[in-house]
Amino acid sequence: MSGNSAGSKLRKLIADQAFIPSMGIWDAYSARVSEASGIKCVHLGGYQLGAHYVITEPLISLTELANSTRYITSAVDIPLIVDAGAGFGEPLHCRHTVHEIERAGAAGLHIEDQIYPKRVHYHLGIEHVVSREDFLDRIKAAVDARNDPDFLIIARTDAMHTVSYQEGVDRANMCLEAGADMIMCAPDRQEEADNAPKDIKGHVAYINSEGNKLRRPLYSTDEFEKTGYKLATYPTALLCPVTQVIKQVVGNLLKNGVSGHDPEEMIPQRKEVEDLIGLEELYKLESSTVEK
Repeated sequence: MSGNSAGSKLRKLIADQAFIPSMGIWDAYSARVSEASGIKCVHLGGYQLGAHYVITEPLISLTELANSTRYITSAVDIPLIVDAGAGFGEPLHCRHTVHEIERAGAAGLHIEDQIYPKRVHYHLGIEHVVSREDFLDRIKAAVDARNDPDFLIIARTDAMHTVSYQEGVDRANMCLEAGADMIMCAPDRQEEADNAPKDIKGHVAYINSEGNKLRRPLYSTDEFEKTGYKLATYPTALLCPVTQVIKQVVGNLLKNGVSGHDPEEMIPQRKEVEDLIGLEELYKLESSTVEK
């Protein structure tokens, strides 16, 4: 391992923990709150970043993704895994994507076998995939592109849904042979989800997508560990409840003229926000200089 890089931190976590819950976040603040709450790894997913920008993942540019990555890695010390979609194009573009996301401080990224440009219909479960050969070319280019050998390359396949479970397994094992460090997959049925860690010959990550239209299986952390998964991402676990809280507060304000919060409870809550963003350190600097 190459010292204290983000990738080496993630690899140490993989070596030390049987299972890693990687909380789905969308900005520096949601990452900081997750870290302060005890999470050991965060995941910048296309679903939640698309929502953050009020567009959708297929419309996110590499520049937007890299800039978001920089803000997040500057705010937390825990590893960040980045959803790089379909790699933004052909092998040449996948190579550039790895360079940009690695330089932005991420611990790793995943590249999938969906077509590029990616289509919004993937939200409906219509996931067009490229050929095995084209997918392998993407992954090989990504593996060769990293400067830090500890930077994690995760190959995500959607072929289990688009073609067949066996096709997804075959693609996964081919990617591992080509140098991928981990596989991310999304089996449709319980039996497939239970079998994937056994049939795929390496570390496997799962997308624990609560509220998904396909009603794919969901697991607890204990179930993930028992089934053999190494990592899971949680794209909606924070995003959907946060949306409901915003709606509730705005609704209270418009209906009742107040936010609905207890003013006394808000005092420590506001202090917690200020502590999370590090205001005390900034107060100290000003107190020793311009506010003497």
